[in-house]
Amino acid sequence: MVCSQVGSKSTCFSTDEIMEMNGKAFKKNLPQKYLTIVSVVAAYWIISISVVFINKTLFSSKVIDLKAPIFITWTQCFVSVLICLLWKKLSKVFPKTVRFPKSDPFAFKTVSSFLPVSFLFVLTIGFGNLSLSFVNVSFYFISRCLTTVFNICLSYFLLNQLTSKKALLCCLIIIFGFFLGVDQENVVGSFSLLGTIFGVLSSLSLSLYSIFTKKVLQDIDNQIILLSYYNNLYSSILYMPLIFLNGEYETIAKFNFYDPFFWVLIVIGGTFGFLIGFVTALQIQVTSPLTHNISGTAKACAQTVVATYWYNEVKSLLWWLSNFVVLLGSAAYARVKQLEMTQKR
Repeated sequence: MVCSQVGSKSTCFSTDEIMEMNGKAFKKNLPQKYLTIVSVVAAYWIISISVVFINKTLFSSKVIDLKAPIFITWTQCFVSVLICLLWKKLSKVFPKTVRFPKSDPFAFKTVSSFLPVSFLFVLTIGFGNLSLSFVNVSFYFISRCLTTVFNICLSYFLLNQLTSKKALLCCLIIIFGFFLGVDQENVVGSFSLLGTIFGVLSSLSLSLYSIFTKKVLQDIDNQIILLSYYNNLYSSILYMPLIFLNGEYETIAKFNFYDPFFWVLIVIGGTFGFLIGFVTALQIQVTSPLTHNISGTAKACAQTVVATYWYNEVKSLLWWLSNFVVLLGSAAYARVKQLEMTQKR
């Protein structure tokens, strides 16, 4: 029994009544929560697919002949930093309508907390863009499909979490789909070993990034704009030596930077790059790292269909089967984990 007194009136509720009221409040807020999740996931899909096609145009298009994927990635991070700084400036000019949390990006505590996450962010985006510069957009899905498998491996080695046999079976299905896709890409003569390796490394980095992002978001009260600001700022610094290590300096020096179309794509790519970092963190926040990875896999499947239509590619039945197998394995894994979490509750 719980009682509350307001003035001279005293009201008491039994435990069952309180639980019933809480249940009604939860059910009332449930549609709004579902709407929020659907909106965030939809935004992630639209922005993420757009980023892939923009980056493919920048990395390997005959229109923009600049073979410097890391430099282009750096410019996109730099544009994202400028957007954050503009946001911060506007928050001072219009404090009632625009808000930007207090930030000190070069404080020791901030650097020590966020630098590892930014390093994983650099690896995820960097390897993903390098993969995209070697493989077709339609195959990009297969090259990046092992994120769920890496999640299980990392959960075991880093968190000592065991995985059920059903979940492991789902991962075996994903791995089978991956190798079937690699085989079929090789049959049509468009397979790139280097691009596939970069895709696998990007999947590994993404798994680590999803795990660590959830932790650092709690440290900054889930301020996603702050995470985006720190990530892109530190990444802009971390990418600089990688540009030289990848041998892109000579290519950059010879490129014609007076092409207005190039700068339009850079600004659009940078803006969408900022938005993808924002909605990625938001999707992890409103769902979970696992759901984010499953959403990314399903999005990539839709992206494959769009890419084959956009680039007029003709694929074999087995090639499409490999995509279906990966999607089936990912969906089954999500369902298995959902049932396991329900049983724990």
